Amino acid sequence: MKGLRLYKKEKLCSLTAIESLFSPTAKGGNNSIMAYPWRAVWKTDNTDTRDCSRFLITVPKKRLRKAVDRVTMRRRMREAYRLNRHLLTEETPVDIAFIYVADKLTAYNLSVKSITKILGRISATVAEHKSDNI
Repeated sequence: MKGLRLYKKEKLCSLTAIESLFSPTAKGGNNSIMAYPWRAVWKTDNTDTRDCSRFLITVPKKRLRKAVDRVTMRRRMREAYRLNRHLLTEETPVDIAFIYVADKLTAYNLSVKSITKILGRISATVAEHKSDNI
């Protein structure tokens, strides 16, 4: 994909894909990574013919009661993902769900550090898994 914008095909919005991502008996397995203030649940799907990774952002009302704060964190997360998605390899697309776990609004810098850590771990795990299968 060209440019830095977020495309519709990068957003995880299929109900069946989301259910399979959080299903305990998911084919391909699902993994979880924690990097405060975000937790990521992800899964690879080698049978899919997609050319990019898809993501989902959720900020629970239980954590941030004000809608303004939830929207702010979603925007910060989208921006951090958009600028750091190059850390994921395009050879193996993954589905990722980012879940906010902090109880109050956090700074953008903390979200960027968290996202780079999560995406780096995911790409390392996918690369390690690929090398084991070869």
